[in-house]
Amino acid sequence: MNTRLVDSLLQIITSLTLEERLLLQERLNSMAIQLTPGVCGGQPRIRNTRIPVWTLVAFRQQGADDAELLRNYPTLTKDDLTAAWTYYAQHEEELNCVLTAINEDDHV
Repeated sequence: MNTRLVDSLLQIITSLTLEERLLLQERLNSMAIQLTPGVCGGQPRIRNTRIPVWTLVAFRQQGADDAELLRNYPTLTKDDLTAAWTYYAQHEEELNCVLTAINEDDHV
C-alpha cells in the first residue's frame, strides 16, 4: 500500500471547496457503475458484478431497505448502493422505462 500517495491525496482533498468535494464524490460514485455491451443486456450495473442498477431500484420500490439489499447481495457495499441510488437519481427516466418494460414482459 502506498501510504504516501494516500496522504498526499488526503491533503489535496481537504483543500477542496465544498463544490469540488461534491463533484469528486459524484465522479467516484459514477466509477462504481459500469455499462458493458453483452453484460446484463448492456444495462448499467454495479462494477465487477452482474447486478443491474434497475434490479436494486425495483427491490427498493417494493420496500426493501439498504440493510435488506446488503443481506441479499453480500458482495455489495453501502458505497455500491449509494452509487446505484445516485445513478438512478441522474437517470431516473431511462431506468423507469427499463422497469416498465420488464413489468410489461412479466405480465405477458
